[in-house]
Order: sequence, then C-alpha cells, then structure tokens
Amino acid sequence: MGLEQMSSPEADGNRCSLHIRDLTVAYHRKPVLWDVDLDVPPSVVAGIVGPNGAGKSTLIKAVLDLVPHASGTVEIFGKPYRKQRRLVGYVPQRESVDWNYPINALELVAMGLYRTIGWFRRVGPVYRRRALQALADVGMADLAHRQISQLSGGQQQRIFLARALVQDAEVYFMDEPFSGVDAATEKTIIAILQRLREAGKTVFVVHHDLETVRDYFDYLIMLNMRVVSAGPVAEVFTPENLRRTYGGRLTLLDRAVDAMGRTR
Repeated sequence: MGLEQMSSPEADGNRCSLHIRDLTVAYHRKPVLWDVDLDVPPSVVAGIVGPNGAGKSTLIKAVLDLVPHASGTVEIFGKPYRKQRRLVGYVPQRESVDWNYPINALELVAMGLYRTIGWFRRVGPVYRRRALQALADVGMADLAHRQISQLSGGQQQRIFLARALVQDAEVYFMDEPFSGVDAATEKTIIAILQRLREAGKTVFVVHHDLETVRDYFDYLIMLNMRVVSAGPVAEVFTPENLRRTYGGRLTLLDRAVDAMGRTR
C-alpha cells in the first residue's frame, strides 16, 4: 500500500514510542552506552547525533536486541521490544550488507514481508504488489528486477528503505540513511520521513551532518555514551548542548552554530 494509506492503530499519544531506562551496553567489558534514559513521544522524526564512538548505532542495535544489554530496559509503546517486533522497521548501515548476494531489488524488499507471509513461503501476488508499491514510493519501481550488486549506493539505500516501508511499521530505526547517497536520494529520503511523520509514525535516524538538523528533524537525541540532551530540536539544539556533546571539536561546532544562526 502507499504511504498515504498507512494508519497508526497501535500508537497512543499517552504513551512513549520509545522508553529506555538505565540502559548500559559494553563491548569486552568496556561501556559503550552508560545509564541511558529516554522517553520519546510518538509521531516525530528524531535525529540521533554525537561524535564518532558515542554509541549512536549501538543505541539502535540495543533497542532491537541485536547487541546484549549489561543492564536496563527498553519498551516500544509500553511493551518490551520482543513483543512489539511487528511494529518496528529497520534500515541498517549500507556498509553492513553483503551486496553480492544473488537477489534482485524486488526480492530484497519482499523480505520485509516475511513476518506476515511466513518464512519459506511463496510471495503471492498481493504481497508482490505491496513490495512493488514500496519500490515505487522510493522511486525504484523501474529497477525492481535489477540485481542488488548492480545498483549504485543511493539506489541500494533506497531499496533498504523500501524493505522497511513495506512492513507498514509504527516505529522505524534508520542507521545513517544519508551516508554516501546522492542529492536526489537524500531528497527522496527526506520526503519519505516527512510523510511517515504525517501518517503518525515515529522515525529514529542516526545522523552526522549538524548543519541539516533543523531542516530534517523535529526531535533530537544528543548522545555521547550518555544522553546529553533530548527533546524538540528548537529546545535542545543549542551551542551549549553541542559543546557538551562534542567537546573540543571546535571547527565542527562553529560550522553548526553558524548554520543555526542563519536559520533564525
């Protein structure tokens, strides 16, 4: 189905789309995330920003049970993630995917429907149409039968976005979706994020370009192992919080502060 037809039957404005308490994640006994607390409302596009090594991708993976927790709890709309998997869509980093796997764009997108269809079952006409519609939503319908290894970086990112969209989830987690994409793909992704928000969905995006934060997001999570600040962009995206998050990276901060001044 198209994005404009999506609804949010599970979303409740009185509950958090994401609730995290005392989350700690460690690799080889070295903490990567430490005592993370978060309460994020529904129907926002939330950027996750912070310096390299701050734990941004780890935060998403911890929410999705892709890495073990040393401590803490995670809830999606008031329930543990394992009970809410069907409400969640995920777009991983493009670099983490084996693009030489012998599969075409349509088949990859259809994989997002396996929770509904069932593993090892044939993708019937109804589900095939849903996969094709998702490809159309990201401007990739004409390349449905192209092998994924033959796609450009931007095209590969689009089909992974389509795979998440076809799930018709309530909450989406996207790990650096703008990394290495062309301007046309970036514009397409932004339009989709806005349409998801308008449809009542919640989207979390790991992001690096501080100069586009005000344009792309309405909610922001500023992270450096701990949550430095989280809330509406207009409230938390401040020079003080930038310096608390990024420390002494003055060139980067000065560019971001200049960009903030130009948008006021």
